Amino acid sequence: MKLNRTGVATGLLAGAIALAACSSSANGGSNDNPPANTGARTSASSTPSGQDCPSGTLNAEGSTAQTNAINQWIKDYQSACSGATVNYNPTGSGAGITAFTAGQVDFAGSDSALDPGKGEVAAAQQRCASTPLDLPMVVGPVAIAYKLKGVDKLIVNGELIAKIFLGKVTTWNDPAISALNPGVTLPSTKISVFYRSDSSGTTQNFEKYLAATAPGIFTAKPDKDSSKAGFAGQGKAKSQGVADAIAATEGGIGYDEYSFAVASGLSTAQIDNGGGPVELSKETASTAAGAAKVVGTGNDLSLQIDYATKTPGAYPLILVTYEIACSKYSDPTAGAFVKSFLSYASGGGQNGLAQLGYAPLPSELQAKVQAAVATIR
Repeated sequence: MKLNRTGVATGLLAGAIALAACSSSANGGSNDNPPANTGARTSASSTPSGQDCPSGTLNAEGSTAQTNAINQWIKDYQSACSGATVNYNPTGSGAGITAFTAGQVDFAGSDSALDPGKGEVAAAQQRCASTPLDLPMVVGPVAIAYKLKGVDKLIVNGELIAKIFLGKVTTWNDPAISALNPGVTLPSTKISVFYRSDSSGTTQNFEKYLAATAPGIFTAKPDKDSSKAGFAGQGKAKSQGVADAIAATEGGIGYDEYSFAVASGLSTAQIDNGGGPVELSKETASTAAGAAKVVGTGNDLSLQIDYATKTPGAYPLILVTYEIACSKYSDPTAGAFVKSFLSYASGGGQNGLAQLGYAPLPSELQAKVQAAVATIR
């Protein structure tokens, strides 16, 4: 995906203020293949403004949904701090949490908060020797992306999506689709379903939406592992794999983080949430995110999303990518580096997200995230 530098100009300005007096020369490090273990660090150099511009290497891993956002943050951050190298490996939410709890990376990206029922909170607590934090950082609308010649507008709802993904609706001119799309000429093309084959927070959010809106049809317990859901069709690895498969298949449909659908030139369906069809946009996604409730305690900001919202203009199928971090690191320089980078991401880094296919954090939640990040040490 070609990134729009103009669109992030405001974010860069805010980032420059937050990282005042850092060098403006770009760092030449690669972000594609971080080493397995956290890199050696040198002490952060204090700027005249009191901000830290660390030198050394910061490693992170996880969510593929936030790839385009975090790559932009890294590029901008390293341009401001020439001595800093930040690596992010988009392996999927499940792999990211595993790497974090094993102490292989400094923080993880996950499209779901740490799950205490699966032992993730306990494992993170042991790794950190302090309270782990779920820090919402990116609102990513999940698109119902499709490729169907001659059909530029499509309306679906939770029940129809569940039927399609469970193989109960198999052709595009099925009466269940026609009923929601009067006046639209639908072909008899076979529906080809694609879903995530790797452990994915996007999958878990998608399944939570189905469980909330079509409980009589989708009866599996939402999970990062799609194999437990009984989906029809084919599994593909990572967000880009799903987008590529849909783009290559006439009649293809799948769930994917919106920025990948846009980059692949795919059509995206409107979702009727019970309050009328809602087109996917940064505004409609932010409306839904603004209604999410913080259910974490203290500086942990795990959220409860209302997937069954009927609020007009709220696109109900969203995910929130969290950065999973320690509240206190055994290595103080690591804590300072994580704090510095996430301070930028939660501050000036939010301003360019809309141009990348994401929605920025609602202002009230953003303030809470910034306050939580400020306590990391």
